[in-house]
Amino acid sequence: MTATIFLIQTLFGFYILAVMLRFLLQCVRADFYNPLVQFLVRITNPLLVPLRRLVPGYRGWDLASIVLAFTLQLVEIAVVTLLLGRDTNIGSLVLLAAMELLKLLINIYLWGVVIQAVLSWFSPDPYHPAARVLAQLTAPLLRPVRRLLPPISGVDLSPMVVIVALIFISLLLQDFLGFWIGAR
Repeated sequence: MTATIFLIQTLFGFYILAVMLRFLLQCVRADFYNPLVQFLVRITNPLLVPLRRLVPGYRGWDLASIVLAFTLQLVEIAVVTLLLGRDTNIGSLVLLAAMELLKLLINIYLWGVVIQAVLSWFSPDPYHPAARVLAQLTAPLLRPVRRLLPPISGVDLSPMVVIVALIFISLLLQDFLGFWIGAR
């Protein structure tokens, strides 16, 4: 049973991650011709293209990606809950799915900033596809902090500030979810 749950969570998790990354990269207008972006487009198109007929975009936002990620997360939680033999209501499942997607969003940015900070120590080729996508993805979080806190003696502290803020938000979400579950 544990192996089955692990497999379900892993398969759903990777695909939800791909859909979420595609959505975020569309939001930051990442280079569509980047090989990593092309990979995400190719693996997510089979489910997104038909869904876009039902869920149109809104003001540049790809709502189909959000709906797909949420639906997949909801299905994953429901299947795992059924396999574990637990009873739960649809409201709990919906809230848990939304919280899981928020946690995923925070983790994407958290790891993106950490990886970009570590890569900056080695001076990678700024035109490398992974470095470019990472810079485009994390720029919306790092740019405002860099305006408020310019480099001190050549050291950019903005990644550290963003990482602390993301961990703080993640802990707030955990507290909220724990409180909500405890209040029931």
